[in-house]
Amino acid sequence: MTARLLRSGTLFWTVLFAVTWVLSSYSFQLYKAFDARWIVRFPKKWQLPLEDRISDFLDWLVEDASFHFFSFRDLTRAIAALIEAPYQVLRNVLIEGFSSGYGDTAVQIAPSLSWLAVIVTIMAVGHYARDWFLSVLVGVCFLYLAVFGQWESAMITLASVLIAVPIGVIGGLLLGIFAYRARWFERLIQPVLDLMQTVPVFAYLVPILILFGFGPVAALVATVIYAMPPMVRITIVALKTVPKEIVEAGMMAGCRKRQMMWKVLVPSAIPTLMVGVNQVIMLTLNMVIIASMIGAGGLGFDVLASLRRLDIGGGIEAGLGIVVMAIALDRASQAFADRSARHPLDGNLLQRHPWSGTVVLVIGATLILGQFVPAVQTYPDALTITTGPFWSDAMKWINVNFFDTFEAIKTVILQWLLLPVKKFFTGIPWAWGIIATGLMAWRVGGWKIGLLAALLMTFIATSGLWPKAMVTIYLCGVSVLIATLIGIPLGIWAAESPRAGRVILGLMDTLQTLPSFVYLIPVVMLFRVGDFSAMIAVILYALAPAVRYAAHGLKEVPPALIEAGLMSGCTRRQLLMRIKLPLATPQLYLGLNQTIMLALSMLVITALVGTRDLGQEVYIALTKANAGQGIVAGLSVAFIAIITDRIINALAAGQRDRLGI
Repeated sequence: MTARLLRSGTLFWTVLFAVTWVLSSYSFQLYKAFDARWIVRFPKKWQLPLEDRISDFLDWLVEDASFHFFSFRDLTRAIAALIEAPYQVLRNVLIEGFSSGYGDTAVQIAPSLSWLAVIVTIMAVGHYARDWFLSVLVGVCFLYLAVFGQWESAMITLASVLIAVPIGVIGGLLLGIFAYRARWFERLIQPVLDLMQTVPVFAYLVPILILFGFGPVAALVATVIYAMPPMVRITIVALKTVPKEIVEAGMMAGCRKRQMMWKVLVPSAIPTLMVGVNQVIMLTLNMVIIASMIGAGGLGFDVLASLRRLDIGGGIEAGLGIVVMAIALDRASQAFADRSARHPLDGNLLQRHPWSGTVVLVIGATLILGQFVPAVQTYPDALTITTGPFWSDAMKWINVNFFDTFEAIKTVILQWLLLPVKKFFTGIPWAWGIIATGLMAWRVGGWKIGLLAALLMTFIATSGLWPKAMVTIYLCGVSVLIATLIGIPLGIWAAESPRAGRVILGLMDTLQTLPSFVYLIPVVMLFRVGDFSAMIAVILYALAPAVRYAAHGLKEVPPALIEAGLMSGCTRRQLLMRIKLPLATPQLYLGLNQTIMLALSMLVITALVGTRDLGQEVYIALTKANAGQGIVAGLSVAFIAIITDRIINALAAGQRDRLGI
């Protein structure tokens, strides 16, 4: 019996949990009994002075660093100038117009594009990408921005997107191509990409603020850093998955290395590469609100300002503006991915772009008519509609009528779930926490992953952030548990019922297009600040991957195995529990992994609603412009994410090996 327990690992996990529970429950008593504070808190004299060293290094970089003929400050100014020039041109085209002179003496040379011209242009893009349905959808989305008074802010946001997305796509494509060609560079860049995707976005803002100053350029740099990693990863995968037959055909045709890349591999990988473009667009829009903290402006600033004023109506209205823009750009980019596979780009300019003449005609006509009819150039204020009072009144009505119900639910969950779990994690002594994490990772993925996990947890402890890290793990753990318990059944339902699947997956599409800040507005108004509000926001934000991967995993089960199960007399329930779910386990693990990643990224945002975790450390560092504090806290969050990622990937790989897939 004992041998069987050892082989199955049950005894290992039981002992590990039991020891952790005992030490967590009695760590304070041990500290009192032995008069040893180091049992519960890492000694301050042993902490690494990383914050001061990083801050000093950045100060030296900005103030004193020089490279022969130029200083580091000259380099950052040159980068800022290169980004600011096209950004300002786009702002002039979309909203400000072109003028000569400064201040009161400025004379307008040419107006910006009218709201009608922008809507016709975006409709032309939608029709070219797919059909009239998409054309009308994107047109209605942009019309919404004009009708509801969000046009000017939306155009500032669109200008940021139109600069950040090409930089992110081109930069990611080139880095991905280099990584594909050079294996050593791929191995080198993978941990960098891990950090870029797991370090909280607030942590990016502090050093960028120091290096580039306050303003839209700094916000664009932060946005590119945040949005580029998926493009790099997808480029590497896309190039590796080009069919060998196509590569061999290129070689037989006598293609040189450069021709093979740009005339064979990249064109063949365009459908997959467009998925990366879509990801860059969505991450850019998600960054819009956060970047407004360092001067981005636009819809993000409107949402942030409404949050600070607790203006629920204005916040929801601006948030919906970001949502409709995200929906339009998301659907258009997805359509381009499909089109690139169905319609090769051939023929002359007018044949490839039949709407070009119409767009040019509309732009010219509105530029002329706008000089005589102001409503053609700028949407009339008298025709704008505001839904702010409606949303504010709706929230007030919900609070008045359901306050007691919400409070009862909140109290029960706090008392029976959140507080006990928090007590468990915050009571774990740092030394045992490092050992236990290493043992868990070793048991699942081998000694290399175990050693990596122990070293990364040691970094967190020696930085003096162990208590904050345990709060982060507790909040993330509870939120992911609930998101998984909700998401997997919804995914099963979506996979088993096509009609339900359309509704559920459509809802998940909507949730994924909502920027992270948007979740905070109704949650704060309904539940106020605290851990419970943070948990609700994280669950909503992180739910989609759990649903999607569960549905995808069940749909990917080979039909032959399902037929075999039916022939052996399995009921529908037995078919699901004994065949489909076991075979879908690797996909469920991947969904869990993505759910955890999104939960950790959202937890940093929830620092604005009063959580006392690593996210709060990063946010405090941003408000104080303390680069060292922000980077160390951000790295701590990233290391938790990396440990989790490695463990879950090892679990998924082990399950695939056991299933032989």
